[in-house]
Amino acid sequence: MTDEPTAAGRAFQVDLRGVVDLLARHLYSGPRVYLRELLQNGVDAITARRAHDADAPARVRLRPGPGATLEVTDTGVGLTPAQAEELLATVGRSSKRDLDLGLGREEFLGQFGIGLLSAFMVADEIELVSRSATEPDAPPVRWVGYADGRYDLSVLPADADVPVGSTVRLRARRDAEHWLAADTVVGLAQEFGGLLPVDVSVEVPLPDLPGAEGATAWRRVSEPSLPWAATYPDEAARTAALAAYCERTLGFTPLAHIDLSVPLAGLSGVAFVLPTAVPPGAGSRHRVYLKRMLLGTHVDDLLPEWAFFVRCVVDTSVLRPTASREQLYDDETLLATQEVLAAQVRHWTVAALTASSGSSDGPGASAETIRRIVSTHHLALRSLAVTDDEVLELVAQVLPFETTDGTTTLAQVRDHVGEVVYTSRVEDFRRVAPVARAQGMTVVNAGYVYDDEVLARLARRPGWRVRQLMADDVAQVLTPIEPHRELEVLDQLRAAQAVVQPLDCGLLVRRFEPAEVPAVLLHDRDREHAADVLRTAAERQDLWGGVLAGFATGEQEPARRLVVNDENPTVRRLLAADPADPVLAAGVRSLYVTAVLLAGEPLRQREAELMNDAMSVLLEAGLTRPAPEPETQEDA
Repeated sequence: MTDEPTAAGRAFQVDLRGVVDLLARHLYSGPRVYLRELLQNGVDAITARRAHDADAPARVRLRPGPGATLEVTDTGVGLTPAQAEELLATVGRSSKRDLDLGLGREEFLGQFGIGLLSAFMVADEIELVSRSATEPDAPPVRWVGYADGRYDLSVLPADADVPVGSTVRLRARRDAEHWLAADTVVGLAQEFGGLLPVDVSVEVPLPDLPGAEGATAWRRVSEPSLPWAATYPDEAARTAALAAYCERTLGFTPLAHIDLSVPLAGLSGVAFVLPTAVPPGAGSRHRVYLKRMLLGTHVDDLLPEWAFFVRCVVDTSVLRPTASREQLYDDETLLATQEVLAAQVRHWTVAALTASSGSSDGPGASAETIRRIVSTHHLALRSLAVTDDEVLELVAQVLPFETTDGTTTLAQVRDHVGEVVYTSRVEDFRRVAPVARAQGMTVVNAGYVYDDEVLARLARRPGWRVRQLMADDVAQVLTPIEPHRELEVLDQLRAAQAVVQPLDCGLLVRRFEPAEVPAVLLHDRDREHAADVLRTAAERQDLWGGVLAGFATGEQEPARRLVVNDENPTVRRLLAADPADPVLAAGVRSLYVTAVLLAGEPLRQREAELMNDAMSVLLEAGLTRPAPEPETQEDA
């Protein structure tokens, strides 16, 4: 028999430098997480010790030193020589120590070996000195690991000056000194361990004072309790404390806060309402703690897309982290948690909208604050209304919409007019607004984000009459010209129609206010769709072309119509011109381009060319017109 391993039983030879590079580049977000991993090791060790001794001290001390060194000491359970051999001979191995202490892995934040391994991202050498708390007679142990995969393990004398717990010492690599600098260590300790339930302190230098040069002090960076779970004298004090916490942590002063709780996931926290509007689709990333250790500051998908007006800070003891421990693992528990959190934010939102409508008191906020929230985050509320009928009704009662009668709510439009007529594009609204306003016609501008979807959904609700504006709606409220006037300008109208026909546009003459508007361009979406069908059917010679042709039979009128205003003095002079005069054609082209501009549409190349041609004709006609002869005495 031989103790030599067979070929089938040989272990892999792992390049530790390659593994560390893999961790730094592809698992972790960067070297900064080394401190989180060391803090996790310390907190896990303290958790294990307190399973046997509930009164054991709970401290983690970080001491940056000269020469870019760092010493991390915890009052945890420590290691015996046998445990050190088991844990540290193979980095990342699980240990029966957990079972010996009566704890499962779910009690711990991380994994001991991986935590040490991450320190190689900033150091080429790691020293660990430890003494066991569960076996007081066991001697302390010293382990030194090197980035090339070697390690030394030695047993120290039993009377060595090594306290119960563990101390990790790092010396920075040549290119990583800044990661062990005092300011960096303080910042990372505050970020990762600011909510840990243990005393996390960093040794910092004091200002040089006479007789106290080089003095230091321990600066605690962890809070004894979660800010939203702490005890306060009253609700006003709690609100002020949470606002101050939000300012320190998230960098803004919230308009309000929403308490969150999901017992199933061991989750508690708070959602802060942003003080300024954010664009739709910007997403919402949240700050998540796992057993009070920071998991990530930009955790995605904790809330639905419509809740982009809040930022959350939560702590969970059940949700699972990904391998990098910087995002949450997507499983059924997370899905259920997301649904509960969405329901809680929605409940608060509905209460805010209800309060804004005057139906009830606000959800823990003043009336002025509620109005400001609704005004600032109306886009988020509209986004929620697209999928939520209760919020849809409240949005119709509360949120302002642009109309030809000014800014008002949809409910006010319905109560005043009986129905809600809207345009789905801003350009369409601008095109008809001056004329519709003058005729006393109320039109809602639904060309902004979510408005079209909100109105289309509202049209299916009982008690609402909602429809999209058609070109005929405007044309019918405009006053036709008298028959004798139409006969008087019939030739001019035919000539004008011939001018706009190549532009896929019809022409009408009407009388309407305001008289200052010479023409308005109406756009009919249904006719435009029919024209597209005809065009496609003509281009397709196959079966689908025949099918499309069956849907578009008969003569189709142009989708756009130029309505000229016979009340406008310029139009009347133009219609008095000789039908064969080039000035008439040039004037009609100018009216068309003017109507395009009044609609807020950009001038495309075709319209720019029309304007240039029209100006050339009009300028030439004006410059070549013979000057009037001077009056003589006899004429006078």
